[in-house]
Amino acid sequence: MAGWSPLDKQFMTRALELARAQQGRTAPNPAVGCVLVKSGEIIGEGATADGGRPHAETQALNQARPNAQFATAYVTLEPCSHVGQTGPCALALIEAEIACCVIACVDPDPRVNWKGAALLQEAGIDTKIGLMGDEARLINAEFFDRFP
Repeated sequence: MAGWSPLDKQFMTRALELARAQQGRTAPNPAVGCVLVKSGEIIGEGATADGGRPHAETQALNQARPNAQFATAYVTLEPCSHVGQTGPCALALIEAEIACCVIACVDPDPRVNWKGAALLQEAGIDTKIGLMGDEARLINAEFFDRFP
């Protein structure tokens, strides 16, 4: 997708840094970074914790609350949409009433694949996909390889 602003790139770069710092420590989950931004300032950030929980979005929301309303979330991988050992991150972002979600790449896991993005869109959240997606896929190459 064309038209990314320098600020979009700056905040996604930070989300990628957070994910990269957890690379190899989050199995069986992917290493994900999330940055919440409001009025041009970071109000919360997180990365998938060791062993895969808590997820990046949950950590960022916990830092940002109650200020997450109308924020933009920059996430390196599509927010999950299924109930596993935690609730769906897409629903947590919806409940926080964010305004926009910028996603680097779609999650190849069939339990998520486009479903998290669809939930966000159906809730009226401006959802954009593709900013720095190649970099995000490289961080989780082994995870992507599990879903041909």
